[in-house]
Amino acid sequence: MNPIVSAEGEKINWINYKTGEKNIAFRMNADNKKAIIAIEITHNDLDIQHIIFDQFEQFKTLMETTIQEKWAWQLHSHNGDGKIISMIFKEKNDVSIFKKEDWPGLISFFKPRIIALDEFWSNVKYAFELLR
Repeated sequence: MNPIVSAEGEKINWINYKTGEKNIAFRMNADNKKAIIAIEITHNDLDIQHIIFDQFEQFKTLMETTIQEKWAWQLHSHNGDGKIISMIFKEKNDVSIFKKEDWPGLISFFKPRIIALDEFWSNVKYAFELLR
């Protein structure tokens, strides 16, 4: 994906996507069972985490229109490290990063979604600056 520029025309590190907001991250992960792409809200103050989650909900229709699908929304769940986070995510089950034959499907899963997520973020990120 290196030659693909962001929605704002800039060179971008797609794997380590920087939202510019300390407690908002875009994650792509694959293991031996599934793949997931997610917006993670990680603020330690759960009330602020909820406010950020609510702010994303205000843009839910725009997000679904931009990404062209519905994602799952999960307020205050535990991540693999036991930390309470909130997530907006899409999963693909029954794929493995360790099976070479699954790699094209994983690329087809991640690539259009991270590009669409970047486009969505370029339209809404300024609304999140007030929550810093």
